[in-house]
Amino acid sequence: MLRTFIQHRVRSTQSLDGFWDFTTQETTNKPRLPKAYARRIHVPSCWETLPGMETYRGQAWLRTSFDGVPGHASRIVFAGVSHTAKVYVDGKAAGSHYDAFTPWSVLSPNAQDTGHELSLLVDNSFSDQSSLHIPNDYYTYGGITRPVELQHVPEVFIERVHATPALTPRTGQWILEVSIRLRNWSKSDLLRQVTVTVGDLVQDLGLITVPAGAARQITRKLTVPNVEAWSPDNPRLYELTTELYHDDAVVDDLIERIGFRTVAVKGKQILLNGQPIRMRGYNRHEDHPNFGCAIPLPQMVQDLEIMRDLGCNYIRTSHYPNDQRFLDLCDEMGFLVWEESHARTVDLQHPKFREQIEGSTREMVDWHYNHPSIIMWGCLNECETRTPEGRTEYAWLIKLFHQLDSSRPITYASMFHEQDICFHLADIVSVNIYTGWYKMNLDDVKPRLDRFIKWLDTDKKSGGKGKPLIISEFGGGAIPGYTSPTRCPWSEEYLSDMLEHELSVYLNHPRVVGALIWQFCDVRVTPEGNWWRQRPRTMNNKGTVNQFRQPKMCYAAVKRQMLAAQAKDARPTSRKTSSKKR
Repeated sequence: MLRTFIQHRVRSTQSLDGFWDFTTQETTNKPRLPKAYARRIHVPSCWETLPGMETYRGQAWLRTSFDGVPGHASRIVFAGVSHTAKVYVDGKAAGSHYDAFTPWSVLSPNAQDTGHELSLLVDNSFSDQSSLHIPNDYYTYGGITRPVELQHVPEVFIERVHATPALTPRTGQWILEVSIRLRNWSKSDLLRQVTVTVGDLVQDLGLITVPAGAARQITRKLTVPNVEAWSPDNPRLYELTTELYHDDAVVDDLIERIGFRTVAVKGKQILLNGQPIRMRGYNRHEDHPNFGCAIPLPQMVQDLEIMRDLGCNYIRTSHYPNDQRFLDLCDEMGFLVWEESHARTVDLQHPKFREQIEGSTREMVDWHYNHPSIIMWGCLNECETRTPEGRTEYAWLIKLFHQLDSSRPITYASMFHEQDICFHLADIVSVNIYTGWYKMNLDDVKPRLDRFIKWLDTDKKSGGKGKPLIISEFGGGAIPGYTSPTRCPWSEEYLSDMLEHELSVYLNHPRVVGALIWQFCDVRVTPEGNWWRQRPRTMNNKGTVNQFRQPKMCYAAVKRQMLAAQAKDARPTSRKTSSKKR
């Protein structure tokens, strides 16, 4: 399944997960469909999990078959393919896609009978055609790494629904702005009736004409009675069902799951449902030795249960959009999420940069819009924010984010601190500070933070005065099992000491509204480039748990500090103070 819940009760769907034919091929710009396939591979998965393929970087073919339905087009939805894919239906090119981490689809109107062949040419190599997937501090896997679904859609079908909740302060009524995109793959203009159901409300939106071979978007504001607000303490979710009628019969449907909550920035605070929030948690990569980035649902659940045990309420999806099932779990379990489009220390002047980051950003917002857990969008981790050229690219991308979604604040993680000239562009200031690691001076953790805050709030050129502040990364490395009586760097003792001290500062500082440890678990890095020189075991070893989710010595220290902060934030006196400020 693409999601953790059923999205269609009318539309016919079929999972294409399972065994696909698989073979590698020599990298070429002129691919030809294979005459024979060497082996079988289970989808979703990373091909690095196959014996003999542990480090394969290049091109490979995957193939399966599917049946169509008369009068319906075949829509194939890919939740994630790493990292470049070309799609062929019955040997003919049907679509292509770049970026491993966003969902996308291919529509085949002619596939209306049985016995169709679906083939993908997948490429995980690095080249001058890729600006986002480059040798980096995490691994670029290969394969169909997230679920695939076949959908049989009528001539006019519901392509997507966005729901934006707002609370009317005077009446306490929830208003839901619903934006629906219908697509018509036929050669004639067609008329369809649209209805929306959520909670106790059933709303007829009337007859809509959808032009031939095009999309039509409609937007309505609905007053929804008798609903509860979504929050970490009460992650209440509602089904939003959109149905399409033709001749008084339901011909298509789409079910989205939403939460009624508001997010706003007010001065130095972030407000959830009008109340200031403080956030503590982790940066998390999708990575596991047994699965690569194709994390199965039970492992996602375990990751979240571990973070909840640690007292975490906040997750950053570093440095790319996450599997929608993971976001569904965050919705269900009440985690707050910072999700960001795919980029980490990339060349902003690369000729493909704008095209590829725009694709990642648009698809992330389009497909993930309805998750109540996502309270902010992020972009461009540790990219160039010191130069006018960099500022131009940041300004362009942040403007695009605001155009795509005006309901959520935007941030980015900066590594340049007082040299940064882009903080004025963001709604929230976020900085990566590794005082206790790369500078190796734990005594300077609070003084360094205070110096930055003084500059931020007093220098007219900082651009961040009076904005919320998040410590978006901090931490250090520990090689699992390495202990030392000297508590030296890379030992489990040093990481434990460091995180306890940093958390005691960041979680209790009145100016800091969020703190994210780098990182949840140890992850594999690319051996290409120079990352291996700074990463023992060719791993980023900064996890609180190791790559198999076994706790390091620092686990107890992190849990102690986070639970203390959780208890402090939950005190009634804190809520009264926040209410008075509001």
